Amino acid sequence: MGWCDDPDSNSYNQQIKLPNKFNHEKLYRNDNFYDLVLVLNYNTNPIIKYKGSAIFMHVTNNSYKKTRGCIGLKKEHLIKVVSQIKKNTKIKIS
Repeated sequence: MGWCDDPDSNSYNQQIKLPNKFNHEKLYRNDNFYDLVLVLNYNTNPIIKYKGSAIFMHVTNNSYKKTRGCIGLKKEHLIKVVSQIKKNTKIKIS
């Protein structure tokens, strides 16, 4: 599986099957950072091309180094966040 980040695609900012001819991010990493991924509802309704795609909340290592536009949490912290999410939960990034 992947996530399309190519504004020229009709699947822009959506999950896609791989292989795919459009630019995308694979939703698999050897470093296990994508073992648990939350897709935040950014630019999803409606999807506006060139506004940006895919803000993920995913696992990171213990260093908490910055990501490429996502939110990386230690696995145990991400599991805690997941356990507290309800249907109408809103995550505010500030």
